[in-house]
Amino acid sequence: MTLEELEQGKAASLAEIAAVTDAAGVEQLRVKYVGRNGSIPALIKAMKDVPKEERPAFGKAVQAWRAEVEAALAAKGAGAATGGAKAEDVDATLPGRWAAPGVEHPLSRVIADTARIFGKLGFTVADGPDIETRFNNFTALNTPDHHPTNDRTDTFWIDSAEIRGEGTARTAEDLLLRTQTSPVQIRTMLANKPPVRVICPGRTYRRDTTDATHSANFHQIEGLYVDTKPVSLADLKSVLAYFAKEMMGDSVTVRFRPHFFPFTEPSVEVDFSCHVCKGKGCSVCKQSGWIEVAGAGMVDPRVFKHVGWNPDEVSGYAFGFGVERIAMIKYGIPDIRWLYENDLRFLSQLV
Repeated sequence: MTLEELEQGKAASLAEIAAVTDAAGVEQLRVKYVGRNGSIPALIKAMKDVPKEERPAFGKAVQAWRAEVEAALAAKGAGAATGGAKAEDVDATLPGRWAAPGVEHPLSRVIADTARIFGKLGFTVADGPDIETRFNNFTALNTPDHHPTNDRTDTFWIDSAEIRGEGTARTAEDLLLRTQTSPVQIRTMLANKPPVRVICPGRTYRRDTTDATHSANFHQIEGLYVDTKPVSLADLKSVLAYFAKEMMGDSVTVRFRPHFFPFTEPSVEVDFSCHVCKGKGCSVCKQSGWIEVAGAGMVDPRVFKHVGWNPDEVSGYAFGFGVERIAMIKYGIPDIRWLYENDLRFLSQLV
C-alpha cells in the first residue's frame, strides 16, 4: 500500500466514524480499524514487506492514521453515551442531582460505639453461635431446670430429632436459639484462663409478642471481667459510669438498685439519669428522672465452678443491656419496630 492509498483509507475511515450514530456502531468500527485483527494493526504487521527506505514515512503515516481514528472513536463514544448531546445542548443552570450517601443503622452504630468505648478499658469483643446448648445458655449460668425460661413458651428450642454440632450428636432437647449473649461468656471462660475481659454483642431470641417495646429477635451486649486479683462492685460501677458518659453525654449519672439474677450475686439493676430532661422528669423517663438500662452484678461462685474455675481464686463482674433499648433512648425512637422496617424516611433522619 502506497502513502497515497493510506491517506485515502484514513479519509474513508474518518468519514465512516463521523456517520455512525450509536454506541454499537462505534464499537464495530473500533474493532474494524484498531482492534487486534483490525485494518491498522494489520498494516503495522505488514511493514516488514515495505521497502527499507520507505518504512519511516510509511510507519509515521500509519501511526498518524491510528491516532486520528482512536481520537474520533473516543469523541463519538462520548457522544453516544450522552445520546449525542453537544456542549451547547447542556443547561448548566439546572440544579444538580444529589446522590445521598448511605447512613449507618442505629443498631450498628450503638454496637460499634460500645466496642470502641469498652475497647479503651481493655475489653475485647467475643462472639459465639446463635444456636446454643442448654448447658451454656442455662445450666452454667446457674439457671435451674424448673426456671420458666426453660419452657417452650419462653424459649425457641430446636425441634430436629438430632443435630450434629461441634463433633457431637445432640438431641433437640439440648439445643436452642440463645436467649442472651451470656453463653459467649461461658465459652470464653471454658476456652481461657483468667484474667478475661470481654464484651459479647450479638443477636438473641425469645418467644415474645412484638409491640412497641418488645421483639422476639433483638440484640444484646454483655460484658465480663474476671481476674485473679480482687474485683469489686465499685469497679463495676466505675466502668458503667464511664460507659454512660461516653455513650449518653457528660451529664448522665448511674444508679444501682438491688435485684436478682441467677448468675450474679449480688445483682443490681442499672439506671442512667435521663439525658433528655437531665433528671428533672419527662415523657421519656416517665417523669422519674431515671431510665432502666442494664442488669449487672458480681459473678456467682457457682458459675465459676461450672467452667472449672476455683471461686476462691477468682472474682469478677458481669453486665448486660439491650442494644435496641440504648438506641431508642439515645436517638428518641418510640417504637422498636422502626429499627427493623428499613424505612428510608426513618433511617435518613439518623445521619
